[in-house]
Amino acid sequence: MAKVFAAELAKHSIRVNSVHPTGVATPMGSGDMQAVLGAAMAGDQRLGGMFANMLPVETTQPEDVADSVLFLASDESRYVTAHEIAPDAGVTEF
Repeated sequence: MAKVFAAELAKHSIRVNSVHPTGVATPMGSGDMQAVLGAAMAGDQRLGGMFANMLPVETTQPEDVADSVLFLASDESRYVTAHEIAPDAGVTEF
């Protein structure tokens, strides 16, 4: 969707990007959600790889995602559009 919107809105100098984090240490990313994901992975071992980070971290911190968003909002990214930024510890590489 980001690529389609970016193509459509570029003529108005509007940039469109998307952010795709891994598990983040927030109430939504812990507690009951961990139990649900654990049960799902126990039932289907193929799911485990989908949730495995390449870097040796269980979750990231909210600040890690915020830093990526801050970059996209900064002048340093003024020519970045139609991209997916993934502060995901390498989870999407599998």
